[in-house]
Amino acid sequence: MLAGRAPPGAAGCRRLLAAALAAGLRPLLCGLRPCWATARRAAGQWPSPGLRVPEAAEAERLVQQAQQLQRIRAPLRRFIACPQLARTVQRCLQGGASPGPRPVLLECAPGPGILTRTLLNAGVRVVALESNSAFLPNLQSLENSLDGQLKVIYGDFFRLDPLVTGTVKPPAMCSDKLFETMGVAAVPWRADVPLKIFGILPQKKERNTLWRLLFALYECSSIYRYGRVELNIFISEKEYKVLTAKPGEVRAYQALTILWQVGCEIQLLHMEPWSSFVTNLKNGGRALPKSTWLPNDHLCLVRLTPQQNLFTGGLKPTNSSTFIFMVKQCLARPRSRLTDRLNSWSLDNGGKLLRELEIPDNAETRNLYPEDYRRLFEALQNSNMFTETWFHDEVLDSIRNINL
Repeated sequence: MLAGRAPPGAAGCRRLLAAALAAGLRPLLCGLRPCWATARRAAGQWPSPGLRVPEAAEAERLVQQAQQLQRIRAPLRRFIACPQLARTVQRCLQGGASPGPRPVLLECAPGPGILTRTLLNAGVRVVALESNSAFLPNLQSLENSLDGQLKVIYGDFFRLDPLVTGTVKPPAMCSDKLFETMGVAAVPWRADVPLKIFGILPQKKERNTLWRLLFALYECSSIYRYGRVELNIFISEKEYKVLTAKPGEVRAYQALTILWQVGCEIQLLHMEPWSSFVTNLKNGGRALPKSTWLPNDHLCLVRLTPQQNLFTGGLKPTNSSTFIFMVKQCLARPRSRLTDRLNSWSLDNGGKLLRELEIPDNAETRNLYPEDYRRLFEALQNSNMFTETWFHDEVLDSIRNINL
């Protein structure tokens, strides 16, 4: 390389590497290694730092030590402690990646850092968001040993954007502060995924968390102000069955089902028995939840990717609360006829509207597909029968407070 000339950028490194390989000049590639590392970083692919991943027994000790250091009783949390499970999750998170720069991965509540180290060894750039201060020294030490591949932040993803006035006290935090610290900028809704998030939903607040994320999705608030953020979350098998239920399934098909299926592409990545996860309970127990009406033997790793065309029709962030309320009202009595529901909203021509949408007059609310509800809402938006005075602000607020 000529003296005084700036080193080539990422694109230049790729061209030099390709040319050298084509010419059979493998010995010369040793001089390109620093630039090739730069190219990999620019593409979101970092070289493996070769970190040691603790075994499960050591990880369990770290969890128990952290629990003992907590001054207050911490809520039940689950952690990945098995290196084999960590490798499985890492492959799932990296599977199906599109060519080009890879988005940052935000790992929520990494705890002992078993998955964190596995992701780093796989060349992933990670932001670790940890709410338990007892885990922070180990994670920060790991951060200091690397060259920018890991960033550790004190905070709680499941207490993001709390509905409070005044100063937000850590570990609760605001999404704008989090994204500013991560260096992730907002992108248009139809752009590529700007950020991937991994986490294990809290067991006691699982349903509430799903509703809260759902409102944020449809309103383009919180994390979704920055674009189509991809969630990769472990949820109970029971809730997974609800999210993916089909029309007519008596107990599983709910308002939550319809709204998530309209809003996101739902993909099952992996199923793992509850016993594979370590908890922070003092007795080391698993605290397995029971279900009498749906299977609940596993935690399910589910990918929720917001639909690019979510807001291309009559559905907008400004009227999405009305859509949510409409679906909830229809599924409040799943065996009721849709025409009766429309009549209760003072729609005298409800039967005519259903015929135009090719929906049978005697259709029960639990038998409509998610896209049918979207078509119904958009037809109401475009009809002269529609008036949002059905859905008073105080009713919407009460519905939201029930679920959040």
